[in-house]
Amino acid sequence: MKKIKLYLNYAGHCFANAQHVVKGAKHEMIKFHALFGLLHHLEKGWILFDTGYTTRFYECTKSYPNKIYATTTRVVIPAGSEIKNQLESIGLKTSDINHVIISHFHADHVGGLKDFNNATIYCTKKAYRQVKEINNFIAFSKGILKNLIPNDIEDRLIFIEDFSSSKSDTIFGVKYDLFQDNSVIIYDLPGHAAGQIGIEVETLKNKYFLIADSCWDERAYKEGKLPNSIVRLFFDSWKDYKDSLEKISKYYKSYPNTLIVPAHCSKTTDNLVSDKIDMNAL
Repeated sequence: MKKIKLYLNYAGHCFANAQHVVKGAKHEMIKFHALFGLLHHLEKGWILFDTGYTTRFYECTKSYPNKIYATTTRVVIPAGSEIKNQLESIGLKTSDINHVIISHFHADHVGGLKDFNNATIYCTKKAYRQVKEINNFIAFSKGILKNLIPNDIEDRLIFIEDFSSSKSDTIFGVKYDLFQDNSVIIYDLPGHAAGQIGIEVETLKNKYFLIADSCWDERAYKEGKLPNSIVRLFFDSWKDYKDSLEKISKYYKSYPNTLIVPAHCSKTTDNLVSDKIDMNAL
């Protein structure tokens, strides 16, 4: 696997009920940080894995039906936390980002997508098909705000299944080598959202498996603790979710030295993020 550099941080957050995250947990509201990954590849340049929240969320949810999303989900975007602001802090412009990999199209993962007008965008066919075909009056209930999607996305969109070289995998069945150099390996992780993916990357210090929303708490893949069944109302497929989680659990047992990173598990991510971009920290 070709070594690349990785930086993780938050771009805003929302709040979730801990009882929904892990069945049987006490009732309390906890932060769901919008995690993103900034990667640097020696040949491919700057890459983003997801784009977090931006203040566009507020604009997109001023009127119905999207207003229901904002009413039921409190979103906070601290000043300076948007990715474009964080990039500016190290002298990078949004135009310096060459590639954006989208785990899935929920608002906390694509909120900043419109900032990266020069980037090639990667996702699965199933993920984009849902965004394109879903009715506006249903989309918000699936965590999708269609106004966050760039108008020219199809001009810059590459489907992972078409572009990447696929290889067989003993746990996930198939894996995709995005740049065909073993630097970014992609796995299908459907369930929480249509066509969701995770990426495996290796830095000089560690190997990471960023699994997006395949689980919300590390206890899910470590101990088999599932979220409250009420989340089935919002998931794309409960069956696929459990299947993906079972595969992640097998991966965890097979590769104990790889750090698995659920996007919203603060117990995991708080130890990895830093206030200042440092591409040599991880």
